[in-house]
Amino acid sequence: MKKSIVVFCIVCLGFCQQLSATQTKRYGPGVTDTEIKIGQTMPYSGPASAYGSCGKTHQAFFKSLNLQGGINGRKVNLISLDDSMNPPKTVEQIRRLVEHDGVLLIFSVLGTGSLSIVNYLNEKKVPFLFPAAAHKKFHKPETYPWVMGWVPSFGFEGRMFARYILKHRPNAKIGIIWERDDMGIEEVADFKVELGSKAKQMIVADVSYELTDPTVDSQLISIKGAGADTLISLTTPKFAALTLRKVHALEWRPLHLTTYGAASVGATLRVAGLEKAVGLITAYFGKDPTNPAVQNDPDVKEFLTWKAKYFKEGDITDGCIPYSYMQAHLLVQVLKQCGNDLSRENVMRQAANLRDVRIPLLLPGITINTSPTDYRPIEEMQFMRFDGERWLITDDRMTEEK
Repeated sequence: MKKSIVVFCIVCLGFCQQLSATQTKRYGPGVTDTEIKIGQTMPYSGPASAYGSCGKTHQAFFKSLNLQGGINGRKVNLISLDDSMNPPKTVEQIRRLVEHDGVLLIFSVLGTGSLSIVNYLNEKKVPFLFPAAAHKKFHKPETYPWVMGWVPSFGFEGRMFARYILKHRPNAKIGIIWERDDMGIEEVADFKVELGSKAKQMIVADVSYELTDPTVDSQLISIKGAGADTLISLTTPKFAALTLRKVHALEWRPLHLTTYGAASVGATLRVAGLEKAVGLITAYFGKDPTNPAVQNDPDVKEFLTWKAKYFKEGDITDGCIPYSYMQAHLLVQVLKQCGNDLSRENVMRQAANLRDVRIPLLLPGITINTSPTDYRPIEEMQFMRFDGERWLITDDRMTEEK
């Protein structure tokens, strides 16, 4: 009898120790019983300020989340600083967030500035999750284990554009206009690789611009003058709008493909004039909440209700808002999976163990899966065509190969 009691007590003790271990709290910098502090930079000023609505959406999202109790009882404190999408400024602000504000992780960060902080954050072992940019560097866990991307790389977008042209206009005379930065270089290079031996024959003009340039008129005049009947536009919203206006003014009607980062109806197309964007092609992975065809979609209804309550000042046609809404949902999923282990190590562990995650506004059939060797949450995009009012989904969907 005594032996049975002893055995029972040992079993109970083991169970209690195991239970205690699962309830043990592990906190990284910026975490308490009531708060999770995260940081980001965004271009709230400067030539890329149209993207500032991404950060404003994140702020509204976490404010609404906190009003509902936060994540596992902890409120999210998002510190969002202006960097004008200027890489040196991005580095300065990120150092401040890590070394002065003591954030748990860096979330989002937009454009070329996101590339300037990869080495620093990786060396500091600070999680950098879901940058609002699409460079291959964000998908290399073997080199940058503390950095995880969010969307397919711009290189993949370049390959998609090449495949689309080879399928729909195999004898095209192609002109490319692109922003001279690391991501533009990557996309143009992969576009040419996908065209293969046909690249030299098909590409009749390849011109770039700087983010500080006042216009891209001369570049577009030269592309048209080279005889291009197909235009690839790899630009930010300001220059995408300038491109649409100039193409229209030149009375030039090429097959026109643009990067999804500059395909917002509100931030780009409406600025240029919707009639100037008819027939424009892009590729994306999310639903367009302004499309009447999806107004009864549960995801869209939930998003519109959220926006009307928490971010009513945002322009409903601004594609940055649903994009950032999806991003924020994915970060919440990671932090929920962390439970009470909110160490930096566990944040990356959970980010690298997403299984068939479905976040609001993803196109049907697209789910998020990651692993310690695959840091690509989204690996599919679908082509869309603008009809003068909205983006219409086509049958062309492509998956990024490993």
